[in-house]
Amino acid sequence: MSEKKSVSLYEDKQDHIPSWKTPEIEWFANVYSGREYKIEFTIPEFTAVCPKTGLPDFGTIFIEYSPNEKCIELKSLKEYVLAFRNVGIFHENVVNKILEDLIQAVDPNYLKVIGDYNIRGGVKTIVSREYKK
Repeated sequence: MSEKKSVSLYEDKQDHIPSWKTPEIEWFANVYSGREYKIEFTIPEFTAVCPKTGLPDFGTIFIEYSPNEKCIELKSLKEYVLAFRNVGIFHENVVNKILEDLIQAVDPNYLKVIGDYNIRGGVKTIVSREYKK
């Protein structure tokens, strides 16, 4: 008797996300490099698209980081976040994509990204991921 492997309806539908080319996150030199401090951003109007329904997902993205040699430039972060607006992407993938793109852009000492999504269908979703150098 052979076992059937269970396959998700979403198999291969999000595989492109890690390599998805998003707008460049610009940076400026941290003139206080070597000193430990924290920077926090709150993005209260984050929007992406549910890959199942095609409807918009709304939420708040929280970014907290301790810079190393580079700091995130705010205007480019806004443009980066806007790129998600028409993309079908799961909440979990949003948080992971943002975290990995920010690590690549500024090589922080510490970074935490939280996606706090509005209630949909009676379910509240919060996804978080942390990175420590």
